[in-house]
Amino acid sequence: MRSRIAIPAVLLFFMMLCGFSALLAFQARFKEYRGEEDNPTAVPKDAFEQTEWTFARLRYPSGRYSGYSGERGSWPTDFPKADRQFLEGVRRLTRIHTRSTEQVIDLINDPDEIFNWPWVYAVEVGHWDLTDQQCKLLREYFLRGGFLMVDDFHGTFEWDVFTQSMSRIFPDRTIVELPDADPIFHTVYDLDHRVQVPGLQYLYSGRIYEKDGTIPHWRAIYDDEGRVMVAMCFNQDDGDAWEHADNPQYEAKYTSQAYRLGINYIVYSMTH
Repeated sequence: MRSRIAIPAVLLFFMMLCGFSALLAFQARFKEYRGEEDNPTAVPKDAFEQTEWTFARLRYPSGRYSGYSGERGSWPTDFPKADRQFLEGVRRLTRIHTRSTEQVIDLINDPDEIFNWPWVYAVEVGHWDLTDQQCKLLREYFLRGGFLMVDDFHGTFEWDVFTQSMSRIFPDRTIVELPDADPIFHTVYDLDHRVQVPGLQYLYSGRIYEKDGTIPHWRAIYDDEGRVMVAMCFNQDDGDAWEHADNPQYEAKYTSQAYRLGINYIVYSMTH
């Protein structure tokens, strides 16, 4: 394990360097999505604090492939408990000035807001269904320096759904396996040896994997300079590991890796 590090004004420099237009004073304020919460939890008292960084979750359309009833869709899976418990870990394990609450980036109703947030998380992307305009916007976001972590999608069908949209964002780039030596696995913690992080379902099914996703993959799309733009946690569920970090039945080895991986991805996105 590497030592804890400080991230001073790196975020502001990163935004200016990569074309992000908003400084802290212009970032959107925390907003609740009570009708769409999957696992509600208390709103911290400092929810509206202005900080250098926070967890940004992507709200995307998931119509045809959602598999969910109603209009909620798949984007808020584990939300907001997973986000807020992960943020507690970021605050405790790093010196990043971090808000206690997530920020929902509404790709459906306010898509340009994404340019104010250099690190974004999307869950259950095996059900997303992006429009052509959203694909175009995300391509611009990535090429201007944005970073996306996708998580909690499993098996052949969900991979195919995910890549249907991703191939429209980047028809000119390939998805590759992340090598163990990639800096993204060594920014704060050394993660050469990783395990498949299961969803909570494994407590009941006895299976670490879901569907036909027996082998975990850490994949990516790089830019022309070798920077990871999209980091894919495929056949694994880091969100459940964050969400159930307080569940004594959920094994600590899974939670530990999920927190360390997420922190590495954050620091990588701020420094590369």
